[in-house]
Amino acid sequence: MAARGRCPGCGSAALVEDAHYAQQQLVCAACGCVLAEGLLTTTYAEEEHLREVAYSQSTGQKEQLSRCLQRGIRRVQDLCKVLQLPRVFEETAVSYFQRALQHPSFHLVSLEKKELLGGCCVFVTCRQHNWPVTMGTICSLLYAKQELFASVYLSLQKELELSVPALSLADLVKTHLNSFQLFQQTADVPARFVEDKEKMVARTMQIVELASETWLVTGRHPVPIVTAAAFLSWQSLQPAARLTCTLARFCKLAGVDLPPPAHLRLKELLEILLRMASQLAWLRVFNVDKKTVVKYIGDLLQHRIFLLKNAFCLEDGEEQRAAALGEGPPGEGSPGSPPAAGGAAQEEGCPSEGKRQREDGPRPLLPPCLINPRKRLRTAAPSPSASAITGDEPISDSEIEQYLRGPEEIRAFRKAKAWP
Repeated sequence: MAARGRCPGCGSAALVEDAHYAQQQLVCAACGCVLAEGLLTTTYAEEEHLREVAYSQSTGQKEQLSRCLQRGIRRVQDLCKVLQLPRVFEETAVSYFQRALQHPSFHLVSLEKKELLGGCCVFVTCRQHNWPVTMGTICSLLYAKQELFASVYLSLQKELELSVPALSLADLVKTHLNSFQLFQQTADVPARFVEDKEKMVARTMQIVELASETWLVTGRHPVPIVTAAAFLSWQSLQPAARLTCTLARFCKLAGVDLPPPAHLRLKELLEILLRMASQLAWLRVFNVDKKTVVKYIGDLLQHRIFLLKNAFCLEDGEEQRAAALGEGPPGEGSPGSPPAAGGAAQEEGCPSEGKRQREDGPRPLLPPCLINPRKRLRTAAPSPSASAITGDEPISDSEIEQYLRGPEEIRAFRKAKAWP
């Protein structure tokens, strides 16, 4: 339909109204110039009153996301799909990522940290929903260094004030063992090395609990402990065919990396198991060492509490036991105390017998850092002013007994004090 007026470009009067994609436009038929833009009904505020607005004022133009935010959201969504997370996890992680990019602390960070920010949001979401995912898993999927990922994660937790619960050791065992390739026979895993997943997880959990009760977990990285415990549980389920397999070969068969401290954690676990095996009477007739003790891990774990009480002693427990039996104090013949004069003479006469008694006897259950300290701190030489005696020095518990007086000494002291 023709309209009045002329085209400002060519001066032609052939102006028509054209419905282009259901949008009314005034177009010059001679040169194709668009003289007027039609109106759209959008989700803008005017839609409530059924008003039409131009496209330049519509929400489609004003709510465009930045390229960085779009790429980050796609990265978060793809990571959630790879981990097979529920839909609600994905929505929570995306909301955290949007909040993080709007925070001033993350505006000037490097592009590498911004890419890791999405992984940190997924990691936080999994921890909040008690979904067992480790930081190492996220880093392997993002090809990122754990140190850099940890720094971004701590910054995100601090700036957004997020409450992130710690992952329990039981969930970590299940998550770590899910990545093992020993639960179905393949070309790389022989039939004698294939193990039932539920049995291996259950026994590994028991060994990890034993390590926690014997101070082997406190202050240590959990993955080497879980790896060593999984190796012992895997060997103990079929010891005849697996005792010759080493820890390095086990990790290669399982398809996991061998953490460097895992050999030390394995050695500490074997020492604990050997001390527990020494308390079983029917095992004393066998020559049990660090290799053969694996055969009896099932029996040792079954009587774990009883064997730990007999193999190790605590000071409070020894005092209570001595008092219940009517014995003297720990310094007079208790198993955890130094030997008396007769015992010392016996050790002098037979050194091997005294050494055997010290090795077989119960010892206090202490952390490994106290049993085998790596480095002793050197105390600085005291200065002359510090070594001067002023009379205000504190009295230690071992010396305070020298200053305590009995009733007779108190009466004699009062009598001497009242003497003219």
